[in-house]
Amino acid sequence: MTKLFSGRWLAFPSFLLILLICTYSIRADEYLASEDTSEEIPLPPRQMENLGRGVIAVNLGGGLRSRNVYVGWRMLGTDPETIAFNLYRSTGESEPVKLNDEPITQSTNYIDDRASLNQSVSYFVKPIVDGNELAASAAFTLPANSPVQQYLTIDLQTPDGYTPNDASAGDLDGDGEYEIILHQTGASHDNAHDGYTDEPILQAYKLDGTFLWEINLGINIREGAHYTQFMVYDLDGDGRAEVACKTADGSVDGLGNIIGDPNADYRNSSGRILAGPEFLTIFDGLTGAELVTTDYIPPRGKVSNWGDSYGNRVDRFLACIAYLDGERPSLVMCRGYYTRAVLAAWNFRDGELTNIWTFDSDDGTAGNRDYRGQGNHNLSVGDVDNDGRDEIIYGACAIDDDGTGLYSTGLGHGDAMHLSDIDPGRPGLEVFQIHEGDNNPGAELRDALTGEIIWQTANHDSGRGLAADIDAGHLGYECWGGPGGLRNCVGESIGSSPSSTNFACWWDGDLLRELLDSNRIDKHGLGRLLTAAGCSSNNGTKSTPVLCADILGDWREEVIWRTDNNQQLRIYTTTIPTEYRFYTLMHDPVYRLSVAWQNVAYNQPTQPGFYLGADMQPPPQPNIILVENQLISQ
Repeated sequence: MTKLFSGRWLAFPSFLLILLICTYSIRADEYLASEDTSEEIPLPPRQMENLGRGVIAVNLGGGLRSRNVYVGWRMLGTDPETIAFNLYRSTGESEPVKLNDEPITQSTNYIDDRASLNQSVSYFVKPIVDGNELAASAAFTLPANSPVQQYLTIDLQTPDGYTPNDASAGDLDGDGEYEIILHQTGASHDNAHDGYTDEPILQAYKLDGTFLWEINLGINIREGAHYTQFMVYDLDGDGRAEVACKTADGSVDGLGNIIGDPNADYRNSSGRILAGPEFLTIFDGLTGAELVTTDYIPPRGKVSNWGDSYGNRVDRFLACIAYLDGERPSLVMCRGYYTRAVLAAWNFRDGELTNIWTFDSDDGTAGNRDYRGQGNHNLSVGDVDNDGRDEIIYGACAIDDDGTGLYSTGLGHGDAMHLSDIDPGRPGLEVFQIHEGDNNPGAELRDALTGEIIWQTANHDSGRGLAADIDAGHLGYECWGGPGGLRNCVGESIGSSPSSTNFACWWDGDLLRELLDSNRIDKHGLGRLLTAAGCSSNNGTKSTPVLCADILGDWREEVIWRTDNNQQLRIYTTTIPTEYRFYTLMHDPVYRLSVAWQNVAYNQPTQPGFYLGADMQPPPQPNIILVENQLISQ
């Protein structure tokens, strides 16, 4: 690691710094203590994607005879800290040329200032471990006369009248690189509004633009932000991601096979679907073929039992992936949050889909009534009690890995929420959440394990909220969106709110996070870093991208936007060198799961399970094991 111990800490008086470290160590020891402290039992590793190096090269332009090319690649969560790299350039039939004189140890990016692009050029890296150069990575090729642009283009097969909307990422073919799974939306309606909609459509593309499949969910799945939450993840541990979502009679898989009754039409005169069977389907990620379908849990039952009779609250869905046993991922499909809330956990193993538990806020015998009406338009997942198994932060409450309630704050619904190590000065993770309603705090920070309120603002009906380290003058993440403007992680007001409260990403070379809004990336207090000309954002005033995640290159994030004409996706990547070297954020468990749930309802930005910001400590080594593609290994 480089440049991790500078700045504010050096300004601390030494005795105060020692006192702070000792206090933190004592609190952390108390926090992690178990009933039997005689021997610490190591936790089993989590199954994780076996990623390649994700090499990306971008033509930066330059002189008449040579060009500057930015090259970035991945460090993996299983790499030793001492790993180094050699970078090679290959042109045509000639022998590859090593570009670095000494092994690259301080970063995972490089500027090649002597590239000739009058013919195609390929770049690849070879890791160096214990002085031995290992096998070459997959190469990234810039075509001859490549234009000066910092994005990849995927040509879409957008149906007439449709718009590219939210997306997810998963390794569908097991080659170690990500594919994009895109939700194409036609005419849609919010749950609060009547009206007929078009059928929701899912499509899969490789990063080189290859079209893989299309799934049409049919007329019996209504289109809108709260209806179709699709999860993309390797659920069965075969090294390839599956796709899971709610289906119905007439849904068509990627091979053209129809689920259920192809002639059924359960739409009522208001365009709502309040009758007929509801299914949960797992699709093969490579082909889009239906693998298994079962009844959706919970069924809608009597519509009015969810809080109204016209179908608003009954059709509010959420979803996530969680490692409920600490080793393998489970699928969690949810229904309701304004009133009744139900979460159903599933395992997909050996071709079978099994319901392992169901949490129902209206189950009085289980003491769950305090969890009623506490959900958000989003959720988050992480191991908040350090037992290796994930909990689900369901708005103002949390559900334990075994499907029992962990806590409920009783503060009710909100539109935005963030789980991370927001305050690195205290042990464990925190949750920053905003709330609706004039009788609730506009925002609050709480302990993610206990629900204890650490600080809160005055009562206020808040519609947006963000937590990110955007100011190096204060340790920890800054929080804004409630009354009081910008606050530091201990709740002190430190200035006016930034220009945006919609999204955030890691883009430039330092450790602070940037503001992502509409088709722009801004640096707080400094101004514009990027405008994606010709691109548009999604989801109205929320102005979110198609996806923001670390899917290529080093640990910083790529941003995917749709073009204004809806015929392409553009995958923007940073070209700013950085001195910081971390493993890919996709190998951090909390971050990876935040990418999986990013498309759910009101999209929220990614968050890691450790503090990533100015004056951070080195990130913890993730306890993971990489899963091989079984099709290749057989």
